[in-house]
Amino acid sequence: MNFKLSVFTSLALVSTLFISCGGGAKSGSTTTGWAYNDPDNGGFEVRPSVEQKTGPGLVLIEGGTFTMGRVEQDVIYEWNNVPRRVTVSSFYMDETEVRNIDYREYLYWLHRVFVDYPQVHRNALPDTLVWRRPLAYNEPYVLYYFRHPSYNEYPVVGVNWLQATDYCVWRTDRVNEKLLIDEDILSPDPNQINEENFNTDSYLAGQYEGIINKNMPSLDPNQETRRVQLEDGILLPRYRLPSEAEWEYAALALIGNSYEERVYERRVYPWNGHNVRQDIKSNRGEMRANFVRGRGDMMGVAGDLNDQASIPAPVNSYWPNDYGLYNMAGNVNEWVQDVYRPLSFQDVDEFNPFRGNVFKQLKKDEEGNTAEKDSLGRLQYVEVPEEEAINRWNYKKADYINYRDGDHESSIIEGGDWSAGAKVQERGSTRMYKMAPNDESSLVSDQSRVYKGGSWRDRAYWMSPGTRRFLDEKSSRDDLGFRCAMTRVGSPSGKGGQ
Repeated sequence: MNFKLSVFTSLALVSTLFISCGGGAKSGSTTTGWAYNDPDNGGFEVRPSVEQKTGPGLVLIEGGTFTMGRVEQDVIYEWNNVPRRVTVSSFYMDETEVRNIDYREYLYWLHRVFVDYPQVHRNALPDTLVWRRPLAYNEPYVLYYFRHPSYNEYPVVGVNWLQATDYCVWRTDRVNEKLLIDEDILSPDPNQINEENFNTDSYLAGQYEGIINKNMPSLDPNQETRRVQLEDGILLPRYRLPSEAEWEYAALALIGNSYEERVYERRVYPWNGHNVRQDIKSNRGEMRANFVRGRGDMMGVAGDLNDQASIPAPVNSYWPNDYGLYNMAGNVNEWVQDVYRPLSFQDVDEFNPFRGNVFKQLKKDEEGNTAEKDSLGRLQYVEVPEEEAINRWNYKKADYINYRDGDHESSIIEGGDWSAGAKVQERGSTRMYKMAPNDESSLVSDQSRVYKGGSWRDRAYWMSPGTRRFLDEKSSRDDLGFRCAMTRVGSPSGKGGQ
């Protein structure tokens, strides 16, 4: 009992210090008058406001408004990215593309932990056969590009959209686990096996049973300790793929050519001007990115290899843009979150535009309790049932991938009978693209994902951030990689709103 009182006293002193130093927490509620962090009146805890930590490998991208879309002639005449003004909130982006060594660390963890589920590791393996071409000798890259230490710093390729998304989930858990270890909440556990592994969701739900060194002292009179909560500000938001708007905004990096809210030059590439060669005196004439200069010219002439790369170059090659991001043009294309639709620019919101929302909730048992972890130790999520979506969201469905694109099943229905159609879990929109009578389908579907940026196999046209292409989420290429992003919480500039 004396120990608990000393804990309460310590926390009260800490709270007083935070308040006196302008930490952001008030001594009491302006709504009820009750004091915060006081065990005598129930112990409601309020942490002082803190700025979000920058996760490993990330760079803060201060948000703002910009003209999203095409900035040069639409040589393919697709009209799929017509310019429009949007606003993107602040977020974080990887400084570089994910490297081979990063992805091998991920595979090693999967192989070491999921001993009884080897298929998990196999499903995550990149497809090294993407290097094979019918009339080219690329077998050395099939064998060595991903595994050989000479390529450690090169961007991982052969990874499909689903694999990239899974990598983001794994990275979130490893970063948050390390943060809890640094706080002495957890002890390192190299012997995590199968479902007994750390993941953020299960820890927050109280279902992680690993090596917990200590819990947080609790001000609740009914319990001495508690687990870390989101309200403590220790855990970071999820790593994820950037949205198309975020990626394009970060690539343009207009922060480098604006003055007092005036953008004095609209960029074609992630740098000023319409040239692809460097203009600073010490490097004048050198290529700014890794791309195809012309037919059969992948890197220049021996003795003066201009871009120094016949295939992808190391991820920190060339010059970063004004946000400090490398290779936002050329080297490898990059996956983004969005589902592809040619006319998304007509539909998406002006703030944080994105197509691909599928709203989910934790799976619950018949009693309404949160389900146990699955065989891999993760809490199970399901798409919001149709009848619940109807009741909760006034006739709006949980799957908005097809919103306003002609798919009756995903449209808002005003009045009349509700057409149940296919179940929400049976996602797919090939129906709207079928052409009778042969029942042929377009390549565009709910599984079509956008990728951007241009690559070592592409002409300069594709390095413009406004260009976009798509590929099935289960497909991969030798010139397609990815980088991660993270939501920014709190002030957009990192200055506490000042």
